[in-house]
Amino acid sequence: MTAAGERPAKRAPKKVLLRLDPDVHSAIAKWAADDLRSVNAQLEYALRLALKEAGRSPKG
Repeated sequence: MTAAGERPAKRAPKKVLLRLDPDVHSAIAKWAADDLRSVNAQLEYALRLALKEAGRSPKG
């Protein structure tokens, strides 16, 4: 429990090495630019969409 006015500690993001087909990376990069996101943020967005669609959204 945190004291009044304190923010709970953020969890550190996991780092993942990912190999992508260059054409897939280019398509993700274009999509990210269209949405004003980084490639990393766009990948997380796409993964969250897929998890939601599969009924496996993370808690939190």
